Amino acid sequence: MAADRKLDHLSHVQMFSSLNKKELGMISRAADVVKVPAGTEIVTEGTIGHEFYLVMAGEAAVRRNGRKVTALGPGRYFGELALLDKGPRSATVIAETNMDLVVIGQREFMGVLDEVPAVAHKLLVSMAARLREADTKAVSH
Repeated sequence: MAADRKLDHLSHVQMFSSLNKKELGMISRAADVVKVPAGTEIVTEGTIGHEFYLVMAGEAAVRRNGRKVTALGPGRYFGELALLDKGPRSATVIAETNMDLVVIGQREFMGVLDEVPAVAHKLLVSMAARLREADTKAVSH
C-alpha cells in the first residue's frame, strides 16, 4: 500500500511526468518514505545536497538568508538539482508540521539512469521545461 502511495505521488511530479509506468516504478523503488517531526531542518542553505524530497503529507517552510520565501505542502518538491550535481542548497527547508517525505538519494537515482539511459533524456527535457518556465517568471517580475 505504501509503495502504491509513493508511486502515485511521484507520478504527479512535473520532473517525472514524461516517464512511463515502468520507468516511474524504477524511480519509486529507488526512493524511501521518511517521517520527519515538526521543527526538523530537512536541508540547510549553503550545504551540499545529495537528495530530492517530495512532500506526501505535512507542511514545510522554505527560508533564504533567514527569511521565509514560501511554504511547501503535499505534492510540492525540492532538491531536484541535488540529483544532478553536488552544488550547495539554495535554501533551508524546515518542517513546520510532522511530515511524510519521499526521498531519493543521488546515488540511487544515478543507478536508475545508468540502468535505463532513456530516463535521463526524458528528465532532461522535463527539467529544461521547468527551467524555461522559471526563467519566464523571473523576466516578467
